[in-house]
Amino acid sequence: MAEGAGAGPRLAELLATGRRLWEEVETGAEPSSGAPAVQDKVRQGLDALQRAAAMVAQLELFSENEELEEIASADLKYLLLPALLGALTLKQVDLSRRLEHLESARAHFWRFLNLCRSYGLGSFHLPPASPPGEGDAGSPSPGGPAAAQHSLVAMASSRQAKIERYKQKKELENRLASMRSSVESGQADEDQIREFYILQIQKWINTSLEEIESIDQEMVILRSRGTAKQSSAPPHGTSRQVRAPLKPFILTRDAAQAKVFGAGYPGLPTMTVDDWYEQRRRQGVASGQSAHQRTPAGITDEELQKQQQEKKEEEDDEKALQKARNWDDWKDTHPRGYGNRQNVG
Repeated sequence: MAEGAGAGPRLAELLATGRRLWEEVETGAEPSSGAPAVQDKVRQGLDALQRAAAMVAQLELFSENEELEEIASADLKYLLLPALLGALTLKQVDLSRRLEHLESARAHFWRFLNLCRSYGLGSFHLPPASPPGEGDAGSPSPGGPAAAQHSLVAMASSRQAKIERYKQKKELENRLASMRSSVESGQADEDQIREFYILQIQKWINTSLEEIESIDQEMVILRSRGTAKQSSAPPHGTSRQVRAPLKPFILTRDAAQAKVFGAGYPGLPTMTVDDWYEQRRRQGVASGQSAHQRTPAGITDEELQKQQQEKKEEEDDEKALQKARNWDDWKDTHPRGYGNRQNVG
């Protein structure tokens, strides 16, 4: 392992720049994290932290074969690089790449937690290395009383863990606040510096656990939405039949009504029910049926005969009415006794 002095000031500057930019984004006064100025800081911070992480890997500052006591106090702060990378990755707001950013941030947080556990920093349960798969979204879980009881126990355990992490976080923040000024001013000794960095690492362990839990939940939602969109989309190569829109018209019962209504509404065409049905049949809407063949669903032969009888009676009434009207018109133009030549004196 390289010594702390071997890292050089360049690495320290990159870490300091990345951390400062993250703090500015986290506590900034910008109304939206999507503001161009905020996203510029996110990109600059990610660039600085990624370059610092590459230098740490090249210098081989950390190894799974060493103990925590073997790490120089000045190098402890570089353990935070993966956690800071994860936090800044989550600040990106490109919705089209949201799932990609979540996967990247989760990988950074998990790498940090795994590194901390290998050094014995903190007591916690390491989450799975892989995020929840696409098959987990929306898949039914085994039922039964035993499964329900297990779920309740898991929920209670998770809630209790969150409460404990919150208490630890507040306690760590208070201790860090009391030590920050002496460490940053250079007045702290090596033991105080070491304790300060270890406290920071423990704080970020709690943060990383919370972020991974939140990321897993969001990824399940995003993947379930993607599955729903794919299932609702029409099959490739198929398209719905496009029909020409119908123009406004007046639908009448027969040709006589068409003439009457057509005179009152010259701007709108008229057509009878049979004409309309025939037009729709030609357009392919009612293919295979003619105007005289169509029978509404659910109507029996008896009801159909009754309707036909009522229609015949209506037509007879209309003929009788028309005959009476013609007779009245004839009487208006012909005086009483017209054509009677038998009684002429």
